[in-house]
Order: sequence, then structure tokens, then C-alpha cells
Amino acid sequence: MTNSTKMTIREMCESFDVTPRTLRFYEAKELLFPIRQGTRRLFTKQCRARLKLILRGKRFGFSLEEIRQLLDLYDMGDQQATQLARTHELAQKHLAGMEAQRAELDEAIAELKAEMIWGEEQLHRLTMRTPAAA
Repeated sequence: MTNSTKMTIREMCESFDVTPRTLRFYEAKELLFPIRQGTRRLFTKQCRARLKLILRGKRFGFSLEEIRQLLDLYDMGDQQATQLARTHELAQKHLAGMEAQRAELDEAIAELKAEMIWGEEQLHRLTMRTPAAA
């Protein structure tokens, strides 16, 4: 790291396994606010914390707009009570959606397995009836 408080775009990419394009995109969407020194971007500890939350939010299915709104609630002056309450509310919604998707996927997997068993049985019956080629 160039110094203990700021990271370059390359260091951020290596640390968080993202591309420079991703970081510039998040900056354009006003999710990250690096310090600009000419054409260089330097990322502070706060930028790193925000990126960590952005990536976690994306993993959990939050939209970038939802993430931006949650990040904007950080400085409400209520020790993050509003931010935590809204995060919990959105997390409940996303968890319900994920659980519904999992149930649908479990059902589809069970159906596919049953179809494969049926197909194997049909194939076995057909190969048992067919005389072996001489």
C-alpha cells in the first residue's frame, strides 16, 4: 500500500478482486468518493469500508440504488439506527425472495431427477427388448 490511509486503484482492485472499471462505475454512481489527484484516484479507509458494503449488498441481491440509499443513511446523527433499521427491512425482503427462489430451485431439481430416472428406466427397457446386433 502506498501509505497506511490511502490506496491506489490498483491496490483496491487487488484487495477486493474488482476491476478498475468497476471502481470507476461505483464512483460515477456516487457510491464511492475517492480523492482525486490529477488523474489519480486515492481511496481512503471510508472508501474501502463503503466498497466492502457495496460488494456485500450486491452478493445479497440489493440493487445499487438500495445500497446507495443505505450508505447515505450513515450520517443521520442517530448512531446509525435509521441505517440499521432500513438495512434490516431490506434484508428481510431479500431473504424472503432468496428463500422463494431456493424453494423453486429445489422443486425443479426434484422434478429433473424424477425425469432422469424415468428416462433411464425407459432406456433400459428399450435396450433389453432390442436383440443384440450380431
